[in-house]
Amino acid sequence: MRLQLLDVLIICAYLLTTVFIGLWYRKKARENKDSYLLGGKSLPWYKLGLSDASDMFDISGTMWMVSLCFVYGLKSIWIPWLWPVFNQVFMMMYLSRWLRRSNASTGAEWLATRFGNTGPGVGSSHKVVIAFALLSCLGFLAYGFVGLGKFIEIFVPWQVVQGYVPFSVAPQYVPHVYGIVFTLFATFYSILGGMHSIVLGDVIKYAIMTVACLAIGFIAWAKMQGGQVLPVPAGWDNPFFGSHLELDWSGLITEVNQKIKADGYSLFGIFFMMMVFKGIFASLAGPAPNYDMQKVLSTRSPEDASKMSGFVSIILLPIRYSLVVGLTVLGLLYYRQMDIQGPDGGPDF
Repeated sequence: MRLQLLDVLIICAYLLTTVFIGLWYRKKARENKDSYLLGGKSLPWYKLGLSDASDMFDISGTMWMVSLCFVYGLKSIWIPWLWPVFNQVFMMMYLSRWLRRSNASTGAEWLATRFGNTGPGVGSSHKVVIAFALLSCLGFLAYGFVGLGKFIEIFVPWQVVQGYVPFSVAPQYVPHVYGIVFTLFATFYSILGGMHSIVLGDVIKYAIMTVACLAIGFIAWAKMQGGQVLPVPAGWDNPFFGSHLELDWSGLITEVNQKIKADGYSLFGIFFMMMVFKGIFASLAGPAPNYDMQKVLSTRSPEDASKMSGFVSIILLPIRYSLVVGLTVLGLLYYRQMDIQGPDGGPDF
């Protein structure tokens, strides 16, 4: 699989656009703290919603969802109930309003609304939240760039690049190198232009991803029109389940049975109950100090904050699942022709 000239031009145009956006909003971001961190609280809720949905539409998470859909079929729709589904509902209903009414700029500042400004533990709690925010930011970067690197490696094998760089890279670290290079572009325009540049960049990214998702969904649908039969076990296309998963890939793609065993999801009924409780309790505990909170604090009013959170799932899930299901169908149809071996020699689901 190789990139064509048009593909390369689109990628270069996008990367150059992100750099230009950061430079364009550099002056506006310097005006004051609110302008840099919150876009001056002047951005419309629907733009912030598009931006938030775009940020949640990450490549690593999407690859994980494709893997789940491939292995577990329609039953995979329940697994994201561990966190994101309930979280957006609770954010829309009351957490977003609560956050926005605080007029805080960061997660650490918001603690004053939640716990007050006095007491021996206030300063310590602020430091803990700052440390958590930094660590989670680094974690998201690591989680994102490895998935991004694995994706790029399919289209740009390291053998093509090797002759143009003055160093060698072990095969298992090639995704890391690709991921770091592309992450630097995102870091550049985010740091330089603040929230204004992030939102505009995300809106452009969402438009590109929407076109791509619908195109892949259509391609998968067209491939199925020729009478193709998916090599899946009985129950794969049924979203409902009992106490056990009851999916047997023997004689179809035997390696998938090992994946299910390694995941530990065979007792799916019990796992589902734990997912529900975990999702509800994690959401009730309050918002995490991440990009989602920052978008909420950037809205013009508490009402706009709730609208933004509700808008995210509406515009994210249909488009994202068009891509997820499309790639799953294509993966099932062409599994034997694809080389998805990981560094350990087994399939890298």
